[in-house]
Amino acid sequence: MAKIMLAEDDVTMLSLLKTLLRLEGFETVTLREHENVVDSIYREHPDAILLDVHLTQGNGVDLLREIRSDFQLHNVLVIMQSGMNLMDECKAAGADFFLLKPYMPDALIKAIRDGLAQRKL
Repeated sequence: MAKIMLAEDDVTMLSLLKTLLRLEGFETVTLREHENVVDSIYREHPDAILLDVHLTQGNGVDLLREIRSDFQLHNVLVIMQSGMNLMDECKAAGADFFLLKPYMPDALIKAIRDGLAQRKL
């Protein structure tokens, strides 16, 4: 079972994502508020991270750059999401996928499955 870390500060969205991902057979963990993202990744060892661009603990794109600058974390699948079309900025920072909110649940599941399959090649 793949483990997905959710870095989302909207409580409703977080609840919906947890339910969806669990129904699809994924284990979920939540990034704790004010917790260092890199420390959390080392502690939880997620297979993928669903990272919102706008978080109370910082800019998701900056957090993505921090993740990608850590050699031990470069293989972690990172899916960025935002209500603004920041796909180019997220991809340039190292995102594997970008989802524009609101998106269909199938788009998220496909991104996760496709990304994880690519990692196993």
